[in-house]
Amino acid sequence: MATVPSANASEVSAAHAPSPTTAVRRGAMAVLAQARAEEIEQGLRAVLDPVDYVELRAPETGLVMLRGRIGGDGAAFNLGEASVTRAAVQIASGEVGIAYILGRDQKKARLSAVCDALWQSKTHRDAVERRVLAPIRRRLDAEREHARAQTAATRVDFFTLVRGED
Repeated sequence: MATVPSANASEVSAAHAPSPTTAVRRGAMAVLAQARAEEIEQGLRAVLDPVDYVELRAPETGLVMLRGRIGGDGAAFNLGEASVTRAAVQIASGEVGIAYILGRDQKKARLSAVCDALWQSKTHRDAVERRVLAPIRRRLDAEREHARAQTAATRVDFFTLVRGED
């Protein structure tokens, strides 16, 4: 029986930490996940019209099992199923874009995959950030701020008066 040499925690966490590019790409995909298909389409037209790509995997919809834990550290349990749509494309310069979208919006999955591929291309990354992702981020920030303002308007401050009996 072979044994694996033990590694200290910093070596293990450093080995599994995503690269800076991966973390930024993950952030870009998180923005696209909250975007509307029309926003992505409009931004992509501003970046490159038409975008030349090949579908490696046509958008397809399926189900995934959602798992949960009580308190974050309890035993895992099946919470339910969710619809997910995925797509994969390759742009002319060779980059492959992949997208998984919660829901059944095949157009959004395809556009998100195209956006991912263009984002990976050094020649198009800045344009994708400026023309596609930045407007979506501004909308999301405005919506969050509006929700915060509405919540703050209904805030009630409770206080307790101390009685002299104690």
